[in-house]
Amino acid sequence: MFLREAPGLELAGAAGAGSAGSLGAGAAIPAAVAPRGRRIDLSHIDWVPDLGAEIGSLTWWRGLATCTLLCAAAVLSGPRFAPIPGYVAPPLRGAAWDEARPLAIAPLGLGGTTGKRLAANDMVRPLAETPERPIIELTATLGDGDRLGSALQRAGVGRDDAAKAASLVSQAVALGDIPSGTMLDLTLGRRADKRVARPLERLAFRAKFDLNLAVNRAGDTLTLERHPIAIDHTPLRITGRVGSSLYRSARAAGAPARLVEAYIKALASRMSIGRDVRADDRFDIIADQARAATGEVQVGQLQLAGLDQGRRRVELVRWGEGGQWWDAREAESRRRGTMGMPVAGHVTSTFGMRMHPLLGFRRMHAGMDIGARYGSPIYAASDGVVAQAGRAGGYGNFVKLSHPGGIATGYGHMSRIAVRRGQRVTRGEVIGYVGSTGLSTGPHLHWEVWKNGVSVNPRSVSLSSVAVLSGKALREFKAKVANLLATPKK
Repeated sequence: MFLREAPGLELAGAAGAGSAGSLGAGAAIPAAVAPRGRRIDLSHIDWVPDLGAEIGSLTWWRGLATCTLLCAAAVLSGPRFAPIPGYVAPPLRGAAWDEARPLAIAPLGLGGTTGKRLAANDMVRPLAETPERPIIELTATLGDGDRLGSALQRAGVGRDDAAKAASLVSQAVALGDIPSGTMLDLTLGRRADKRVARPLERLAFRAKFDLNLAVNRAGDTLTLERHPIAIDHTPLRITGRVGSSLYRSARAAGAPARLVEAYIKALASRMSIGRDVRADDRFDIIADQARAATGEVQVGQLQLAGLDQGRRRVELVRWGEGGQWWDAREAESRRRGTMGMPVAGHVTSTFGMRMHPLLGFRRMHAGMDIGARYGSPIYAASDGVVAQAGRAGGYGNFVKLSHPGGIATGYGHMSRIAVRRGQRVTRGEVIGYVGSTGLSTGPHLHWEVWKNGVSVNPRSVSLSSVAVLSGKALREFKAKVANLLATPKK
C-alpha cells in the first residue's frame, strides 16, 4: 500500500514508512525538500490579493505594495507631452478692417443688441429718432359682440375716421349683421405728428357672403365702394344607397352632419328609421346651397327628404312659414306624436285624486304639477292659438291654448305671461315663466289638458293633424317640387 504524506512524495512498504531507503525508484522529490539547496516555489504566492479583505494582514500589505509599484511604474513609463503652439491671426488694420467690418456680426460692445445685427461702417451716422414708415398695412379681427368702430380704433385708426368708416359701412349692411371673425384689411397712412393717430387710407372686408366692401380715402374724405360677388343658388342634391347605416352612408356621400340629422328627423315623422328603412333603399337629399364666385360654399336648410324603397317612394318637401314637411305626391302635411313636457323639471303631482296641500281634503287633481326653478321658461306643448291669457282664480297667471282636434292645454301659476289672447304659437315657443301665483305652495307649473272640454291625463293625449293644400298654394308647391327634382344628382 502507499501512503501520501506530502505533494510529490510517496512512501511504499508495510513497515518502513519513514525510512529513506523505502523511497521508490524514480519518485519525484519536491523543491521544498530537495537535498541540494533550499528553493522557494513563488507560483503559490498571491501577488494581487483583495485589498478589501484581511486588512492589516501580511498578505494585505504585500498587495498594497504591489499596487503602489505598478502605479509608479505606469507614471514613470508614460509619455511626456510638450505644449503645442497655436496660430493667432494678426489683427486687421487700415483698409482691411474697413472692408471686413460691414460683413461682421457686431458684438454688444460695438453697438449690437442681439448679436445678430450687421455692423455699420464709419460712414453711417446715428439717427436721433427712428423715421416713420410712410404706410402701415395690418389686419384686425371683429370679435364676438364687437362693434366695427371699436375694432378699428383698437387697430390704430383715429376716432373720427373710425366713426366715418362705420357710418359708410352701415349704408350698405347693418353693422350688427357683420359676422364675428370677419377679417378687416387696413392701410394706415403717414401722419404729420406722432402724437396723433394715423389716417385711414383703406378698409376692405367681406361684409356678407355676396358682398365685399372697401372704404378708400380721396383727399380728406372717405368713400365707400361696393363689390358684389356672384352667387350660384343651384340646390345641392345627394343620393346614395342606405347600406348598413343611413347616417354613415349619407355622410360618406358628402352630406354635412347637420343636413343628415335634419333628413333623418324628417323621415322619422312618417316612418320608423330602424324598422322600415332597408339596406337596399336609396336616399335622396336636396338642400339649399350658395356657391360664391370666389369659391366659398354655404349649405342651407334641407328642402326635400326622399327615400326610394322600390315599390314605395317617400318624398317630403319643406313648405310654409313654420317649415313643416309636406308629402310631395299628396300635398298634405301630417303631424303625429304625444305632447312634450312644457317645462324642464320633475313631476311633483300626477293626474287623479289627491290630498290638496292647502285645502286639506281629497279632491280631483285635473292636471299634472311639474316642479321647476322660479323663472324657468314654459313652452307650448303643441301648435295652437292662445284662447286665454291672464289671471284665473286659483290658477294664478294662466294661459290656455286651443289645438286642432278638440284639444286644449292650460298652464297655471306663471310668474309672467309671454303671449296675448288670439296669438298663434308653435310647439316649443315660450308662452310664460314658472312662478307661484294663485293657490300654490311653491314655484311649479300646473299643466292641464282638455279633450272636447273634459280634463284628461296629459300623458295619454296623442296629437294628429292633417292639412291639405289647394288653389294657388298647391300650384306653388308643385312648382317647387318640380324645381327641386330637376336638380342634377351629385
